[in-house]
Amino acid sequence: MSRASSERKSTSSHCRVQVTEVPVEPERHAGGDADPDPDNDSISSDSAALAALGYKQEFKRAFTPFETLSLSFTTIGLFPSIATVLVFALPNGGPVALVWGWAICTFFLLFVALALAELGSAAPTSGGLYYWTWDLSSARWRRVLAWLVGYTNSMGLIAGFASLDWGCAVQIMAAASIGSDGGFVPTTANTFAVFVALICVQGFLSSMATPILARLQGMYAALNVLLPVAVIIALPAATPKEFRNTASYVFSGFENLNGWPDGFAFVLSFLAPLFVIAGFDSPVHISEESHNARTAVPLAITGAVATGGVLGWIVMVVIAFCMGSDIESILANPIGQPMATILVNSFGRDGTLAVWSVIVFVQFLMGANALMVASRQLFAFARDRAAPFSRFIYRVNRRTGTPVNAVWCCAFVALLLGLLVFAGPATYSAIFGVALLGQYTAFSIPMAARFLGGKKWRPGPFTLGRFGLPVASLAVLWMVFSTVILTFPTSPSPDKNTMNYTVVVYCGWVGLCLLYYYLPVYGGARWFDGPQRTVDETDSPSLAGASPDDVGQRKGSPSLDEKQAA
Repeated sequence: MSRASSERKSTSSHCRVQVTEVPVEPERHAGGDADPDPDNDSISSDSAALAALGYKQEFKRAFTPFETLSLSFTTIGLFPSIATVLVFALPNGGPVALVWGWAICTFFLLFVALALAELGSAAPTSGGLYYWTWDLSSARWRRVLAWLVGYTNSMGLIAGFASLDWGCAVQIMAAASIGSDGGFVPTTANTFAVFVALICVQGFLSSMATPILARLQGMYAALNVLLPVAVIIALPAATPKEFRNTASYVFSGFENLNGWPDGFAFVLSFLAPLFVIAGFDSPVHISEESHNARTAVPLAITGAVATGGVLGWIVMVVIAFCMGSDIESILANPIGQPMATILVNSFGRDGTLAVWSVIVFVQFLMGANALMVASRQLFAFARDRAAPFSRFIYRVNRRTGTPVNAVWCCAFVALLLGLLVFAGPATYSAIFGVALLGQYTAFSIPMAARFLGGKKWRPGPFTLGRFGLPVASLAVLWMVFSTVILTFPTSPSPDKNTMNYTVVVYCGWVGLCLLYYYLPVYGGARWFDGPQRTVDETDSPSLAGASPDDVGQRKGSPSLDEKQAA
């Protein structure tokens, strides 16, 4: 038996093949020399590793490692995200929340990123989180857990996309209010119309060919770096003396406006950095379009979180120095956007509109990337016949080479989520919350399954070694803690308009998923059998080094159509 096949081990008749290396015979020219092009070698190796996981290569691998990192950082969208969620930090600690709340959250989110990166390096595939759950969980629990992770991850990504676009629509309306000197007061219907227009434009953008999407990432990343750097330089220079704060106020001043005890108010301020440094699993979902995915994906995850955390902390410190000390007036300003109010106080109307136009554009780009990432997760879930209308969703457009049907399905579901805003202002926060709860559920289960599922772990090139268990444990505990604070209302005595409905929406979604799974006759418990094999022995050189047992165990996994026919 070859070394490659001895390194593979299947765990049951429908289990995945885990690999540490997949040897690929280099392509040779007519003269017998090996192909000197390293890109071709990289693509062959990536496709071989994907085939060893059971999937054929269906997308063009066009994302370089730098573009994969750019995608991850752009999805975080540092300054536009800060502008959107500043309202969660200012009333729950003021400058202390901005500075120290951000620092604490970034520290613990790095543990989440490291644990996620290690999983992504071991088995990079578009459906990564539910795939890992299936692969690492015990035979008793893996079907329902993989099902739950697949649905919560899909909904979390789509809700994240919806929240980004709603935030972008709110920012556009804030610009209109600033431009009219407060004369224009947008209604919910006005904002929703802009929200729908954004989704439609981003749907077309995210349906473009992979090479185009990959090349755009460099520009996206440049804007996401230059914008906060420009603010860091320009805001202190432009802020009048009456709005400048002392170092003592910035690093120790505390403002509590919502009525919670000071300690708990500070904890609730964590919502701001949690909402900003999110969606960093995006490299996992485009791993089937990335070069050197087993190294590019983990470096993109950790690099984006580290860079966003450090640069974001500097931005928060600058804001704290330049926002003035009357936080109540910032929150009550008719503009309706705390960050916009701070910029107006420093730059004036025209300067703010110039900066705000860039913020809106960058947030739009974030939404486009978020839609692209969500579509890859949904495509992967449909490929394994787990999503409704899987036959329709699991299609690659012949012209663009991208999952266009999946893109528009995600866009449609996001539009439906957006309708929740008509139920009241509290539902806007609920959309944010569902995105994070779905993300943390999908992150936590495979991290825990790695150590509790009883399966042998074969790491990829990026490995934490003996630190894997303590890092993953801290990551899961932090996400459980974050999940709890995400469910609290803004004040101790909420009414129907200030209540936090995140837990209602999230539990409703999870309940529907489990109902679909356990539904008599038609439920997933009757036919869902994990990831389905799409590659044959002749499709990829990766199978040349695999034993017949390795190949046969995946090949025998019946598809949903076969099970339903039976």
